[in-house]
Amino acid sequence: MNKKAKTNSTVKSATSPKPSHMFTPPPAVAVGAIPDGKVVDFLTGQFVNDTPEEYVRQNIEKALVRQYKYSAAQCQPEFRIKMGSAKPRVDIVVFPADEKREQAHAYILVETKKDGIGQLQSYIAACPNALYGLWTNGDDRFCFAKRIKAGKIVFEEIVDISAAGQSEADAARPKRTDLMPATADNLLFAFRRCHNYVAGTEGMQKPEAFWELLKIIFCKIEDERSKVLEFFVAPSELAGSTAAAAAKGRITKLFTEKVVKKYPKIFVGADREIQLKPNVVAYVVSQLQRYSLLASPVDVKGVAYEEVVGSNLRGDRGEFFTPRNACRMAVAMLNPLPHERLLDPAEGTGGFLITAMNHSLRILEESEKSSWAKPQQPTDAERQELYRKRNEYLSERVFGFDLNPSLIRAAKMNMVMNNDGEGGLFQANSLANPHTWNPDAAKAVPLGSIDVLFTNPPFGANIVIDDEHVLEQYDLAAVWDLQADGSWQMRVDKNGNKVLQKSQPPEIFFIERCVQFLVSGTGRMAMVIPNGILNNPALGYVRQWLLTHTQILSVVDMARDRFQPRTTLKLR
Repeated sequence: MNKKAKTNSTVKSATSPKPSHMFTPPPAVAVGAIPDGKVVDFLTGQFVNDTPEEYVRQNIEKALVRQYKYSAAQCQPEFRIKMGSAKPRVDIVVFPADEKREQAHAYILVETKKDGIGQLQSYIAACPNALYGLWTNGDDRFCFAKRIKAGKIVFEEIVDISAAGQSEADAARPKRTDLMPATADNLLFAFRRCHNYVAGTEGMQKPEAFWELLKIIFCKIEDERSKVLEFFVAPSELAGSTAAAAAKGRITKLFTEKVVKKYPKIFVGADREIQLKPNVVAYVVSQLQRYSLLASPVDVKGVAYEEVVGSNLRGDRGEFFTPRNACRMAVAMLNPLPHERLLDPAEGTGGFLITAMNHSLRILEESEKSSWAKPQQPTDAERQELYRKRNEYLSERVFGFDLNPSLIRAAKMNMVMNNDGEGGLFQANSLANPHTWNPDAAKAVPLGSIDVLFTNPPFGANIVIDDEHVLEQYDLAAVWDLQADGSWQMRVDKNGNKVLQKSQPPEIFFIERCVQFLVSGTGRMAMVIPNGILNNPALGYVRQWLLTHTQILSVVDMARDRFQPRTTLKLR
């Protein structure tokens, strides 16, 4: 066996004094002091029972403060109101700034109880100055405005409650300055609601509903990049298919004139049309229009997107998505730089690539801005140079492969939500001989050309590689014999050719292929692999090969169930 130059690599394996009426949240609870079965209430700092209903309420509390910009002092959970002889508790009440927290001053009421719409409306009716209500159980969400007609209280469905200082009209058709970055799991809830509504109303299979939802998400992204926002639905357009036709017309125009023209390789054939009924389009738009997807944190978008992708596209080849905190840890350890070529040869939906790509872009932007004469007032030339370098990095140094063509498409869409870079993603079997790859992929990513590699390849007992044309590429496909001194020797036949095993799980080959991808001597990688590779006595030859061909910089052990419930995984 020829001993190659050592390649730096990190191997990761899976087993990683106010007025008295104003409210001041108490100090945060110390880390580790939370009892089992409890969570800390975002608004009060007090322990509350950890239930599915409470999980929804905590997300709404965070949204009211972080998205809708109400101060914590304006919001009170479990607020008791008087209704005749009864004194029920409202899940959350929002009060106008500087008003006493009294029933007469309640402004917005929120309920997160199951089947609580009628209950919420009765609460609003009992509060003379309450104008709006929001009910959600996570899976469904409705907003209401209280009206007085002919001396009677009636409730009209509206698109959204108003943010602090925002009019009802602006909430229905937000300006660019009104768009809100998503927080916590509220975007996840919105994506899930939309997907379920599309599937249920249109009678589509889940994957079909997923792709139709992504068309609308693409329209939302492109609209945020436009000078005039057209991604909205008026309250009257939620009344039915006839009224919603105008909303679908706007979104269809966005899709055909901007999305399809910009991404012709993603949307082809029948996918160049939105196949949803007008009322379904209107509903999806109503759930997403309040957010700024471009300004939402990468982690928030990643969790929401991958939750929907995973329920539709995850196959039977050991695919599961890497937690964002594990991605961030690996990227921080390897510190990919803007001049370096980046690859994930089993990209899934692109979580590792997006985390690493944005890390490098931050470094690039900081470097460029440090050279500006006036960092707060860059010239047009300085802005254009920054844009040119960003585009150069995204188009020339970010690459990804995946065997699953649906995941490639999903990854491209994910990349578009997170600064782009989708042009370097290819459908290819990373383990096959490079001569069999798409010519564009083989040309873009030859072996030995990658500076930094991150990956979480598929693995498991149910998938094996037994194609001799694949096996013959790898030393780790050979039979290895344990020697008396504890070392391992590759078995060869009388002609000096390695003797191949009949089959191997793919994670073994991904280790060797990833090292082959790296620039010799300077390339580095972080990889998720099964814990058994590092402690199974029968796989000692894999560890010997690793120590011979790479320098192990770290082994990180991750908590049980980090990657997938009921699956023991570690991060190495």
